[in-house]
Amino acid sequence: MALCKAHGPYNTSAALTPESNATDDDGPTFKKYQSSPQEKDPKALEADRPIGYGAFGVVWAVTDPRTGKRIALKKMPNVFQNIVSSKRVYRELRMLCFFKHENVLSALDILQPDPVDHVDELYVVTPLMQSDLHKIIVSPQPLSSDHVKVFLYQILRGMKYLHSAGILHRDIKPGNLLVNSNCLLKICDFGLARCEEPDRSKEMTQEVVTQYYRSPELLAGSTYHSYVVDIWSVGCIFAELLGRKILFQAQSPIQQLNQVIKLLGTPHPEDIRASGASEGAFRYIVSQPYHPPAMQTLHHLSSRANHEAVHLLCRMLVFNPYKRISVADALTHPYLEEGQLRYHTCMCSCCVSTNSGRQYASELEPCTVLPYDMSYEENLYTVHQVKDAVYNFISDMHRKSGVIPLCLNTASPVYRQFQSSTVAPQPELTDSPHPW
Repeated sequence: MALCKAHGPYNTSAALTPESNATDDDGPTFKKYQSSPQEKDPKALEADRPIGYGAFGVVWAVTDPRTGKRIALKKMPNVFQNIVSSKRVYRELRMLCFFKHENVLSALDILQPDPVDHVDELYVVTPLMQSDLHKIIVSPQPLSSDHVKVFLYQILRGMKYLHSAGILHRDIKPGNLLVNSNCLLKICDFGLARCEEPDRSKEMTQEVVTQYYRSPELLAGSTYHSYVVDIWSVGCIFAELLGRKILFQAQSPIQQLNQVIKLLGTPHPEDIRASGASEGAFRYIVSQPYHPPAMQTLHHLSSRANHEAVHLLCRMLVFNPYKRISVADALTHPYLEEGQLRYHTCMCSCCVSTNSGRQYASELEPCTVLPYDMSYEENLYTVHQVKDAVYNFISDMHRKSGVIPLCLNTASPVYRQFQSSTVAPQPELTDSPHPW
């Protein structure tokens, strides 16, 4: 019996059947730059079980009874406990429904919630991805230079789309980069994302980006940050792909900053000021012994760290955010030429193969047509207001789509297991910035 069903009277022929994912047991596997065949026989699929646990949700593999396609069902529990978590979930739902890009995760559907006075959990349907980049990096799966290039190209391609929409992701890390067996990659988890703030005098929260991937300006207490905080995170991930280990791994934000300076060298006072560092951080940095740059050590990450790779990495890992390479310029770097070619030769859906050869899209790294608008958050001050907004948003989405919405099948034998599955415990390592 299925975990979910089409909304309305239960019909066994339309059961939403949770599925397994071989990568959970066997580790990440690749079919190098080739699309894997779709599973067409639902009877051959394995029993119900979850495929991933995160800090804000639990993901199960299921089959959509309306289409028979494999999809992912994300359970988001306790979303209306406080105004911060409520707005975070609402923001992610809105963004997932807005995104239309091959390298950015989007929502296929949202399950019809309980009546607004009783709703406490939300369930989002997205494309099913088999693993994430963190699992791949720590696995014994060999990573060739081609893998690194095609992964990095897709990360930057998806990020260009996000930035063109005016969105800063602010939590780019390997665990938020989903990957399939054909190496297709999608950026996910937009709970900390926000639109660019044009007013540089307006303070922005520093409690963003997992510490290991946090840019120097955030570590130094800057109250304003721009798109290039994402570029720094991508640089850290790039180095992690090359070396199969975290580049900057410290126990506290101040130790993290020390590791950054040890590699990049002591920044010039003008660069420290340009980063927006707090006065306390500025005094701390200039009071420390001088460190010469040690970027040449990046060549020792692995045999894959050739001259072009290290050159691009050095353009990403720059202390002064205004001197850091942009995502558009990074995509034109010679190191990514092969990644771009491989992706568009046999992986993407924007280009097509014909009898006369491959027909490439006119825009290989497309931007959004219109920027993303976050003005809907301006008048939300209470949990009840957010709950009403979320309920109305989902109801309007179903009404406009004309598609039969899904709901949970409480008669399923795995329903109790699904309901009892909880989010992953938070790590002991603090994510708070240093109190300069």
